[in-house]
Amino acid sequence: MTSSLSEPDQQLSDSNALLLDYLDYYRSVVGARLEGLSEAELRVSGLPSGWSPLELLKHLVYMEQRWLRWGFLGEPVPAPWGDRGPEDRWHVGPEETLADLLTALHAGGAYTRTVASGVPLSTVAAAGGRFPDDGTPRPTLGWILFHVLQEYARHAGHLDIVRELTDGVTGE
Repeated sequence: MTSSLSEPDQQLSDSNALLLDYLDYYRSVVGARLEGLSEAELRVSGLPSGWSPLELLKHLVYMEQRWLRWGFLGEPVPAPWGDRGPEDRWHVGPEETLADLLTALHAGGAYTRTVASGVPLSTVAAAGGRFPDDGTPRPTLGWILFHVLQEYARHAGHLDIVRELTDGVTGE
């Protein structure tokens, strides 16, 4: 199993570009881990915790939106926790497909790149949306991008394990 993107260039030293390139890379890794799974394998959990690969993918779509659109920009988002269903667990509806969720994942990534390109990492998130204007410190763009990156890396590792348990295919 291979991803369609390579890791960012080892000579890249611009922190903003490095974070954005690694986010693109991990979105690609997530997509590669899901390729080749059957519809049943995408929707059924093989883990005691009970989440399915498609639920994890939907979580990543909403997670990035929560941190960048609703969080950093303070934009209103109709359903910031739309990845959660009954009992506050990840949920995917029967009409939601791998193709649609991958499209949403990459569209969210393009939006993140547009929002964050050329913006200093020290820029503080807007008040409103996820972060109230009540004097509580709000995170910087650099913190948010790093947090989103660690979410992708951690969940890509989860998908490595699920994939190996499902059909023996391993990542790197």
